[in-house]
Amino acid sequence: MGGSWWDFIAGELRQARLRAGLSQEDLARRINYSASHVSGVETGQRAPKADYLVAMDQALDTGGVFGRLLRHASLVQGAPPWMRAWIDDERAATLMRWYEPAYVPGILQTEAYARMTLAESLLSAERIEQRVASRLGRQSILTREEDPCQLVAVLDVMVLRRPLQGHASLMGEQLAHLVKMAALPHVQILVVPEEAGLYPALQGGFILASLSDGSVVAYIDQQIRAQVMHEAEDVAALQRHWEAVRGEALSRRQSLDLINEAARSWI
Repeated sequence: MGGSWWDFIAGELRQARLRAGLSQEDLARRINYSASHVSGVETGQRAPKADYLVAMDQALDTGGVFGRLLRHASLVQGAPPWMRAWIDDERAATLMRWYEPAYVPGILQTEAYARMTLAESLLSAERIEQRVASRLGRQSILTREEDPCQLVAVLDVMVLRRPLQGHASLMGEQLAHLVKMAALPHVQILVVPEEAGLYPALQGGFILASLSDGSVVAYIDQQIRAQVMHEAEDVAALQRHWEAVRGEALSRRQSLDLINEAARSWI
């Protein structure tokens, strides 16, 4: 299968079987799979598919733990290697402060918009689809039932006006999605207007993730790879940039009016 996450899941499946006092043959009969299939999963020769893990969760009464592991592994495997540590921080965040001067933030992208922006990355079609799936899956931190993450996103106004190579309808759909997400009580989407001119941080986007222990982790996206930053001095510098950017943004209501206006212009 490749990849430490899949190896980890395979090991956990084997341990769960042993704790239940079952042989591979016993388990195979219980979940209606062949013993060779069970062996292949446990040795890493066969990837555990969703239906297999559902059967395991039901047969061993795990409370759905293997289904959750699969979803997380899919997020991690679909993301670039340098992003995988950040995904764990992102999922644990209680507050995300996200500034973006060029694109709609990934956490707010529609599937079509995500695919169009990734199509410019010179990746293979397979890798593009993996990253689209990972990006969409990571959005669940905003929509989960228990303790959804608070989000404050600040966008430069050009994000609303930049065309997707003639796909005006896709931009209209994307901005309509922004309006929908902005209606959530834990989501704020603010816009820096054109009148702000040149302002701090315009040269690149960044994210500040506040964790439950009070710490803050920063993420800076660059041309080739991103950088996750924990050092207090670096994080403090980005927090100063955040305050400056936030100060240039319109109010929540004014921003929503501007987004609605831009959405109508793409219809």
